[in-house]
Amino acid sequence: MKTLGTIFVLGIALVLAGCGSNSNNSNIINGNWTAALLNSSSGGSPIFNFTATFTQSSGSDVSITNLNFTTSSPCFASGSTATGGFTLSGNLNGVTSGGFQMNIQSTGSSSNLLTLQGTVSNNTISGTWSLSGTTSGCSGSGQFTMNKS
Repeated sequence: MKTLGTIFVLGIALVLAGCGSNSNNSNIINGNWTAALLNSSSGGSPIFNFTATFTQSSGSDVSITNLNFTTSSPCFASGSTATGGFTLSGNLNGVTSGGFQMNIQSTGSSSNLLTLQGTVSNNTISGTWSLSGTTSGCSGSGQFTMNKS
């Protein structure tokens, strides 16, 4: 009877150990990402494409480096700076998800701001974007998708 009780306790311990969560959630967002932004006013045609490297620093802050627009645009012709955030919202059966936010601000004399709000699901981020600014033609909104490479 003691052996049966011991086996039962060990079985429960193994099940509970399998339910543990990984506290290192930064691996979800860390890496190189490629983004495609579609314009809602022109039937979903591509308007911006860019690549960037994300690194989750402390808390929900995301450091964004190596930002490179692969489509030409007067909105960010003089360069840009980017900030972002990621908040983990769940891990269900190995599928990790969370909220993502990113702002890209133009540098130089123009004042253009691209804002992305989305959801991370494993190696994909999807959501909406909006652009407002002082440069002619630098306004709009639509959907975006980012893929981790």
